[in-house]
Amino acid sequence: MHHIKPSILKPNGKQKPGKGFSLNELKAAGINKQQAKKAGLPVDVRRKSQHDQNIEAIKAHTKKP
Repeated sequence: MHHIKPSILKPNGKQKPGKGFSLNELKAAGINKQQAKKAGLPVDVRRKSQHDQNIEAIKAHTKKP
Protein backbone atom coordinates (compact mmCIF):
# COMPACT_ATOMS: atom_id res chain seq x y z
CA MET A 1 0.00 0.00 0.00
CA HIS A 2 1.26 3.45 -0.84
CA HIS A 3 1.56 5.97 1.94
CA ILE A 4 -0.05 9.22 0.95
CA LYS A 5 0.38 12.45 2.90
CA PRO A 6 -1.36 15.76 2.35
CA SER A 7 0.53 19.00 1.88
CA ILE A 8 -0.42 22.14 3.76
CA LEU A 9 0.70 25.75 3.52
CA LYS A 10 2.75 27.33 6.26
CA PRO A 11 2.17 31.00 7.16
CA ASN A 12 5.26 31.98 5.14
CA GLY A 13 3.73 30.46 1.98
CA LYS A 14 5.87 27.31 1.81
CA GLN A 15 4.40 23.83 1.75
CA LYS A 16 4.99 21.11 4.33
CA PRO A 17 3.60 17.60 4.80
CA GLY A 18 0.47 17.46 6.92
CA LYS A 19 -0.75 14.87 9.40
CA GLY A 20 -3.95 14.03 7.54
CA PHE A 21 -6.58 15.15 5.07
CA SER A 22 -9.32 17.51 6.26
CA LEU A 23 -12.98 16.50 6.25
CA ASN A 24 -13.66 19.24 3.68
CA GLU A 25 -11.11 17.69 1.30
CA LEU A 26 -12.64 14.24 1.76
CA LYS A 27 -16.13 15.61 1.10
CA ALA A 28 -14.95 17.40 -2.06
CA ALA A 29 -13.38 14.15 -3.27
CA GLY A 30 -16.65 12.30 -2.70
CA ILE A 31 -15.74 10.02 0.21
CA ASN A 32 -16.46 10.07 3.92
CA LYS A 33 -14.23 9.55 6.96
CA GLN A 34 -14.91 5.81 7.27
CA GLN A 35 -14.14 5.17 3.59
CA ALA A 36 -10.91 7.15 3.92
CA LYS A 37 -9.78 5.10 6.91
CA LYS A 38 -10.62 1.88 5.06
CA ALA A 39 -8.58 3.08 2.05
CA GLY A 40 -5.61 3.83 4.31
CA LEU A 41 -5.82 7.62 4.09
CA PRO A 42 -4.85 9.65 7.16
CA VAL A 43 -7.59 11.99 8.43
CA ASP A 44 -7.05 15.13 10.51
CA VAL A 45 -10.39 16.30 11.92
CA ARG A 46 -8.84 19.51 13.31
CA ARG A 47 -7.93 20.87 9.87
CA LYS A 48 -10.54 23.04 8.15
CA SER A 49 -8.59 24.08 5.05
CA GLN A 50 -9.10 22.63 1.59
CA HIS A 51 -6.36 22.41 -1.04
CA ASP A 52 -6.92 21.33 -4.64
CA GLN A 53 -3.75 19.22 -4.86
CA ASN A 54 -4.89 17.20 -1.84
CA ILE A 55 -8.32 16.60 -3.37
CA GLU A 56 -6.70 15.38 -6.59
CA ALA A 57 -4.38 13.09 -4.59
CA ILE A 58 -7.38 11.57 -2.77
CA LYS A 59 -9.23 10.97 -6.04
CA ALA A 60 -6.17 9.39 -7.64
CA HIS A 61 -5.55 7.15 -4.62
CA THR A 62 -9.13 5.93 -4.27
CA LYS A 63 -9.64 5.05 -7.94
CA LYS A 64 -6.55 2.81 -8.03
CA PRO A 65 -7.35 -0.92 -7.68
